[in-house]
Amino acid sequence: MEDSTDSTRVAPHRDELLLPGGESAWSYGEAFSRNLGLVSPTEQERLRESHVAVAGLGGVGGIDLVALARLGIGRFTIADPDVFEMRNTNRQYGATRSAQGRPKADVMCDIVHDINPEAEIRVFRDFIGPNNADAFLKDADVMVDGIDAFEIELRRLLFRKAREQGIYALGAGPVGFSTVWVIFAPRGMTFDRYFDLSDQMNAVEKFVAYVVGMAPASMQRSYMDLSYLDVENRTGPSAGLACHLASGVVAAEVLKILLGRGRVYAAPFYHQFDAYLGRLARKRLIGGNRHALQKFKRRWLLNYITRRMKPAGQDKAAMRSA
Repeated sequence: MEDSTDSTRVAPHRDELLLPGGESAWSYGEAFSRNLGLVSPTEQERLRESHVAVAGLGGVGGIDLVALARLGIGRFTIADPDVFEMRNTNRQYGATRSAQGRPKADVMCDIVHDINPEAEIRVFRDFIGPNNADAFLKDADVMVDGIDAFEIELRRLLFRKAREQGIYALGAGPVGFSTVWVIFAPRGMTFDRYFDLSDQMNAVEKFVAYVVGMAPASMQRSYMDLSYLDVENRTGPSAGLACHLASGVVAAEVLKILLGRGRVYAAPFYHQFDAYLGRLARKRLIGGNRHALQKFKRRWLLNYITRRMKPAGQDKAAMRSA
């Protein structure tokens, strides 16, 4: 990545972009005129000047980014170190045949500029970590988490940094045919406190705490086959339609935060909307993941995953016997 941190791709800015001959090609006001009536002209201009950082551009992050761009948000910082692969096709917005092998950050930057050619976009193609997390969040008004569900340590870092910078941080995940989301306010319950995470926990314990804390209502359990959850290979059931649900709720919550419209139900509140079951849950989880029922769910899922994991050295023993 250029300068080891980021590159900035800024299109010509303000009110109209012109073709080489001088003909009007694009107008921000016309492009987002259908938002009016849902937002006021003054609010639309505020969205135009807003800055959202989106970490991860895969199943949910890429669709989140597109939903936010179509609201007319004018400034983004985006980050993803991966390239698009064929196995991303069922759920990731930028996963097309022509995009295979290309960096996700570059593909999604091009897509946003196709929607809004004046958008200002800072692109991070390297892994986000302690050395560049502050730079990634610099000047952002909101941070959106589109990181892989198994990346708990990176998620802890970014939510902590967002709190230090005094900004809201949120993410919605696809769970079965539903989406789940938790919002973290800069002066509310912390990410680690809500999920009951600590440095002493191992990777599987952290993953279990995260997924159970994101979906306390567990609506998806009535139809999801957990035998397809493979923690060792970091895969599990995931539907594209749930990623689209996630992008809708992320865009709605970000809109409320940026425009100061309506109550934001931050942690310890959690949310789940299941389109398959036609159900919505929004409840206050007293104590977060330390709630007695949550502790029971975490123990059950941890035991289930542990029983299914191969004992250390099993593969090597199998290879020697062969």
